Amino acid sequence: MGDAAFDFTGNGNGNGNGNGRESSREGSETESLVIDIYPLSSYYFGSKEAIPFKDETLADRVRRMKSNYSAHGLRTCVEAVILVGSVELFKHPHMLLLQVRNSIFKLPGGRLRPGESDIDGLKRKLSRKLSMNNENDDGMDWQVGDFLGMWWRPDFETLLYPYLSRSVKKPKECTKLYLVKLPESRKFIVPKNLKLLAVPLCQIHENHKTYGSIISGVPQLLSKFSFNIIET
Repeated sequence: MGDAAFDFTGNGNGNGNGNGRESSREGSETESLVIDIYPLSSYYFGSKEAIPFKDETLADRVRRMKSNYSAHGLRTCVEAVILVGSVELFKHPHMLLLQVRNSIFKLPGGRLRPGESDIDGLKRKLSRKLSMNNENDDGMDWQVGDFLGMWWRPDFETLLYPYLSRSVKKPKECTKLYLVKLPESRKFIVPKNLKLLAVPLCQIHENHKTYGSIISGVPQLLSKFSFNIIET
């Protein structure tokens, strides 16, 4: 996996005229657009019992989606964008991805239960796939932050798109992305049949062939942020 220097730094100090209240608001907004990122070496990685895969073939997945849609309607998924810093000489952000069967890359997350909120569902899925806790725990140690974007599946066998056409009256799936901020240190415990990889954003950017349309578009969604990579 290649690595390259990629400068995402920026400044957000506004100098426009205004009263003290406006200046305070601008400063607060600027602070919220800075993401503190800790180096990969700050985290511990272990493994736990494998989780079963539901989808063996595309046809199996389509059948399951149709069955779930008949029972519950629109399928809603939530996924996490989690960033860490590089340990190399040229420090820049990396994104954590799960790899399935040494080929398919996914963001951590999954499908919501009926009536479950986005935040609760994402915390549950992160606990199941990235920590020692199982998915029945409350997942209070995950800090779910900014909503980044939304994709739609118009039909069961079509691709996901970052918009919903007015001609589509009954979309079949909606996928939402949230930024999840990490503490200075934590343990990642991953099922044995999954790999957790830290991939440079510059390698992911517009690399649709390898990572798919959603993951390869994440660097653009993050363009409004500045990254503060903290050395520990």
